[in-house]
Amino acid sequence: MAAITRLIGTRSALSRFSLGSPALLSRGIAYKLFVGGLSFVTTEKGLSEAFSGYGQVVEAKIVMDKVSDRSKGFGFVTFASEDEAENAITGMNGKALNGRVIFVDYAKPKSNIGGGMPVARGPPEPTAHS
Repeated sequence: MAAITRLIGTRSALSRFSLGSPALLSRGIAYKLFVGGLSFVTTEKGLSEAFSGYGQVVEAKIVMDKVSDRSKGFGFVTFASEDEAENAITGMNGKALNGRVIFVDYAKPKSNIGGGMPVARGPPEPTAHS
């Protein structure tokens, strides 16, 4: 996020970009972190509590598998300020949470390549055998 701020120039210019849900944007900028390597027993409340020591946690969300209704092992934590997010990355990246080492970094924008539908490409091209 700091790199984006440097590229764009100011935080006011950065605020034009969507970084979270509309409810978060009404309060100003929110800084979303990706948290990988979560234990399957980690809850959203537990995730929020683990990160709350680094600042105001706006939202903690664990991504669930729709079929098994079980954690996919990663989630997102949203902070109110960039400094809090930076402190959380520094403090929590590589640390153990519920018996698993977690990895924390800024969340990347969701890419919607192909609209979620598989792309039919056909059979592979035949190769010439000499």
